[in-house]
Amino acid sequence: MFLLLSKLLPVFIYPLGLATFLLIIALFLLWRRSRFVEIPLFLAVFIILTASNGIVSTYLVQSLEWQNIPATLPKAEAIVLLGGSTKSASYPRPMVDINEQGDRVIYAAKLYLTEKAPLIIAAGGRIKWLSTEQPESADMGQLLELMGVPNSAIIQESESLNTYENAVNVKKIVDERGIKKILLVTSALHMPRSLAIFKHQGIEAIAAPTDFLVSYPDLESLNQSLPAILLNLIPNANYLEQTTKAIKEYIGIYIYHLKGWI
Repeated sequence: MFLLLSKLLPVFIYPLGLATFLLIIALFLLWRRSRFVEIPLFLAVFIILTASNGIVSTYLVQSLEWQNIPATLPKAEAIVLLGGSTKSASYPRPMVDINEQGDRVIYAAKLYLTEKAPLIIAAGGRIKWLSTEQPESADMGQLLELMGVPNSAIIQESESLNTYENAVNVKKIVDERGIKKILLVTSALHMPRSLAIFKHQGIEAIAAPTDFLVSYPDLESLNQSLPAILLNLIPNANYLEQTTKAIKEYIGIYIYHLKGWI
């Protein structure tokens, strides 16, 4: 039930879903010839304009992504690679595809090949009522092997359906193998919540973030000139998506705190 609610309820909190809900209310009020119809209309426009604003989006994302940037990464006993970055090789895909978060798999392979750890734990299943494809752990395993990581160095954790379950199941694996220190690989935006969950499980996790949406040049470009500032005020679907991702993470952190998971 928690998993279902976690997928459905945020739709009414994320900018696009909330704005759509307000527009439906506005249509209803218009049908009823209510004098309050302007209120939900104004709120819907305000939400979309704010959430799709480049300045708002960039600083909101940066507030999460730049929390755990390591100066250098030490060696560890295992690399834990979190899912959320692949699409299985279902027809007509010729092979496993990666999405925006696919940097996670590439970075984990790089860390292994540069001998930062001798083992990669690929963690992630699939929600059966949403997909019949193979677990994400299997997808990641295939991609890691394509990049030169031997199968013997890959452990698949295929049962977890969210970040909390990732940590719980990985905890069992590292305890069984006597692993004390891991490098945690996930998107920088997702790292604050992930790192807190893993540490709460008693795992000595070192942040190894990747898939940064905001870089230093992105921040510099916000205030370079008046045209740049004006362009960032124009609604942009990419910024809307980034803002939504950041809000999702903040909501996740709050809920996980309430449940005592971090």
